[in-house]
Amino acid sequence: MNDGKWRLPHGVEELLPPAAAALERLRRQVLDLFASWGYEHVEPPLVEYLDSLLVGSGADLDLQTLKVVDQRSGRMLGVRADLTSQAVRIDAHSRPKSGVQRLCYAGPVVFANPRGALDSRNPYKAGAEVFGSEGLEADAEVVQLMLAALGVAGVSDPVLLLGHMGVYGALTADLGLDAEAERRLFDAVQRKAESDIAALLPAGSSRDFLVALPTMMGSADDLAVAAGNFAGAPAAARRAIDDLLCLIDRLQGSGVQMRFDLSELAGYGYHNGPVFAAYQADQGASLAQGGRYDNIGSNFGRGRPATGFDMRLERLIASTGEPCRAIWAPLKASDATLAAAVAARRAAGDVVICALAEDEAADGRCDREFVLDNGSWIVKELEN
Repeated sequence: MNDGKWRLPHGVEELLPPAAAALERLRRQVLDLFASWGYEHVEPPLVEYLDSLLVGSGADLDLQTLKVVDQRSGRMLGVRADLTSQAVRIDAHSRPKSGVQRLCYAGPVVFANPRGALDSRNPYKAGAEVFGSEGLEADAEVVQLMLAALGVAGVSDPVLLLGHMGVYGALTADLGLDAEAERRLFDAVQRKAESDIAALLPAGSSRDFLVALPTMMGSADDLAVAAGNFAGAPAAARRAIDDLLCLIDRLQGSGVQMRFDLSELAGYGYHNGPVFAAYQADQGASLAQGGRYDNIGSNFGRGRPATGFDMRLERLIASTGEPCRAIWAPLKASDATLAAAVAARRAAGDVVICALAEDEAADGRCDREFVLDNGSWIVKELEN
């Protein structure tokens, strides 16, 4: 027999017991947290027309989106690789609302070309978005909610990394770069390759600031010093740094270690304001990330201020852990008293596994069992 045909595609993973149950418990806990903050749950479809999924996004999201032809319409469909664009469509078209709208979601996405060779192609994401609020209060709320969600997942002492896309945008606004040069510059800044940045740009003040951008990082207390080094930068860049200083000030009571990185260019090309990510010291990949993406909804006919974050829940299952312990019930199909006792235990939240044959051994998850004692069914520790 050729076992190869039963293998999953490269990078596609499945969750088995008890990890699948752990993921579902975490999903419920995170959605309950979002609801307690006033975020309303939405369930966008896994597949949409491609042009809707890629509205306002960059090349990264396009490359990560799995594409297929719709046999009914002939149009291109995309399997979502991100849920933020779907939330934007909902706010702009499916559920337009005046004033502030808070939405949340949790569901799988599919990557056609994940960034890392060992990265999963079908992660499970949860996130929250705020539409209709342009103030830093909305960004601060989203960051605080992100940290609270990490706390629900058992993450202790995360490091919060903050940046602002407006700094990079202001420094490159007047350079007149073509699309290819802009792509190479963006890549060089992300890699913090100062010599590559210098080689790509003509002499000038913006060039000096862009070359220095990868070094503009450190603790939150150091940002004021970095701001002084940008005294001669374009006004929009200085305003972005001022906004970042104000956001850090609003987050001072969060009790989390904060750092800044002015070359942090997170996202799929649609972020245009403060950006943020949470890390743990022993992990290279971020645990959660987000940022501001104002007016992306204009592609749907309704541009609005917006900010939000998402997190990959399967990464946040600290360990598969022990499965939920259960009670073993013997085969007594006609015993109404035992059936009632089983039903009562299940209603109380216990897991009860019933035998399907007289000689069936207790399930390995069981640590207790029903035994008949003086005509009554009681629960005792399972004997070896």
